[in-house]
Amino acid sequence: MPEAPPQPPLRTEDFDFALPEGLIAQAPARPRDAARLLVVRPDGLADRGVLDLPGLLQPGDVLVVNDTRVIPARLKARRGEARIEIMLNRAEGGGLWQALVRNARRLRVGDVVEIEGAPGCTARVVERQDGGSALFDFGPDQAALAAALEQAGEIPLPPYIQRDSKPGAEDAADYQTIFARHPGAVAAPTASLHFTDQLLAALDERGITRVPVTLHVGAGTFLPVRDEDPRAHRIHQEWCEMPAASAAAINTARAAGRRIVAVGTTALRTLESAAAEDGTVAPFRGLTGIYILPGHRFRVADALLTNFHLPKSTLLMLVSAFAGTRRMRGAYAHAIREGYRFFSYGDGSLLFRCDQDLSE
Repeated sequence: MPEAPPQPPLRTEDFDFALPEGLIAQAPARPRDAARLLVVRPDGLADRGVLDLPGLLQPGDVLVVNDTRVIPARLKARRGEARIEIMLNRAEGGGLWQALVRNARRLRVGDVVEIEGAPGCTARVVERQDGGSALFDFGPDQAALAAALEQAGEIPLPPYIQRDSKPGAEDAADYQTIFARHPGAVAAPTASLHFTDQLLAALDERGITRVPVTLHVGAGTFLPVRDEDPRAHRIHQEWCEMPAASAAAINTARAAGRRIVAVGTTALRTLESAAAEDGTVAPFRGLTGIYILPGHRFRVADALLTNFHLPKSTLLMLVSAFAGTRRMRGAYAHAIREGYRFFSYGDGSLLFRCDQDLSE
């Protein structure tokens, strides 16, 4: 048998593109399901709308949705006269939180900081970490911490969404999905932001079912890849769960020849983290640092609903792995020409998996 041809080298610059600033969405479509939808199939592109989704899918398809809930994770704090900003990133259990810190150089292990706007709420520095991060102990009373976050925390909007002041009540509602159940994310699983009661009812009527998974999106989702070779990039870990009932439903559907549609890259990463070589998924609960690049063999999902991602991002590389690098490059060029809205509050795309020429 002849040897497979060598794969072309991966270069971060191949996942770059120029985006007019005016195409960065600053607010969601209203209603949410009025967003546009670019359909990307192996045989071409089609301009549709999110409300067309039921007709683009088949009865029996299973949507896998992420039911994480965004927390008001940005906190202002003081250590004496020193002011710092804490961005909670990942719960480590027992009141411990890994966090990104602005002015981290002012902190030492053992320091206790006071959270502004939440009297009595303090956190002790347990460990200083690389990259301006630290591990904080907020104490075992999680209910008290949740109350303090609601009182003093801010919804951590992505840096490309501009506000004259801090995010308000409208953003707190806009940046939460209809599926949100389990608090812990510091960024929304944005593909799910398009769903409304009206759309869910139409999907139900079409015979399309859905199952939940949980992946608490971390702040690292916004970090660009800075290495020339993306394989050198160090990806962040995030907590995720594949419930037993969801795993059983997915396995039953696949055995019956029904399609699995991941709603968002977070749902797709959870599926791949829980998948065996034969494509079956097992219940899973813990951290995942799965890093998907072109050349990856997907084992579960047949289609992916996702938004348009940042240049040089791990998520753009993931969707290129799923639908083909050349195909996604063409899809993004088309989206820019046609005025699609990009990033978290922007329009969506429906990608059908391409198992051939993934690196082209």
